[in-house]
Amino acid sequence: MKSEHSERTQDTAGQLAGGGRTDPATEAFVAHRNLLFTVAYEMLGSAADAEDVLQETWLRWAGVDLDTVRDQRAYLVRITTRQALSRLRTLGRRKESYVGPWLPEPLLTAPDVADDVELADSVSIAMLLVMETLTPTERAVFVLREVFDLGYDEIAEAVDKSPAAVRQVAHRARAHVAARRPRGIVSPAETREALDAFQRAAATGDLQSLLDILAPDVVFLGDGGGIKQAVLRPVVGADKVGRLLAAGLGRIAAMGALRPAQVNGYPALIFQLDDEIDTVVAVRIDDGLITGLYAVRNPEKLSHMQRETALRR
Repeated sequence: MKSEHSERTQDTAGQLAGGGRTDPATEAFVAHRNLLFTVAYEMLGSAADAEDVLQETWLRWAGVDLDTVRDQRAYLVRITTRQALSRLRTLGRRKESYVGPWLPEPLLTAPDVADDVELADSVSIAMLLVMETLTPTERAVFVLREVFDLGYDEIAEAVDKSPAAVRQVAHRARAHVAARRPRGIVSPAETREALDAFQRAAATGDLQSLLDILAPDVVFLGDGGGIKQAVLRPVVGADKVGRLLAAGLGRIAAMGALRPAQVNGYPALIFQLDDEIDTVVAVRIDDGLITGLYAVRNPEKLSHMQRETALRR
């Protein structure tokens, strides 16, 4: 995304050009790489799978006769969407046997991510979970229409449906998401208060400040993927979530470092043990209260962030 993928785009240019002058196909791919990555990531919720989709997109794009391409951006988005749709259906089958709750792969994002036109609240963990409830085609149409404002004709080519059918899918997906998405824009003050309460609770054992901003129906989800210990079912309710946090926060903070970060466009907390990322906790806030806590512990989902953290040192 913002910082990492700007650097990665430059790396891609060098790799594809072999150190020499880039050809028109490479230049077009590199110019739209950030956009293509974000389309794939929002459809898949996985940076690793999004990168694989981009590799597949490049292989197909490299064999295209550019003289036959009227709109290179639209053509690349179409290839990426089709590859992501195919992978999304495969991922759906994998998730059926996944151990415990499945959460999207967290991504470090720049502090000014809100100014990036290719990112919106649609990359937040909470919003990606909402999009998980859509069918693959609904998700593709929603991302292309609502996030990137592509025309129905362009989307129709990407998903192999008629423009009329795409309009119906878009309406259905929009209504589905609207009923489940976060209820409003969260102020920076509200997010700071939530993270400050987390850090105080971990550092001092003062859980009351955290309990004060938990919604009565708050939900805690943990994703260990069967590799790391995590709750296997959603924990619901302020009392239960509070007890869970009381048992875990102090122990984790005593063992390693706890620091704030910008993850998927929103503030989050990262727990590190011996310079390795152990857990990433993202929060969802509605009406000034924490309504969702998402703790990703699966090492496979943290490897991308670990590499990004190492690059920034």
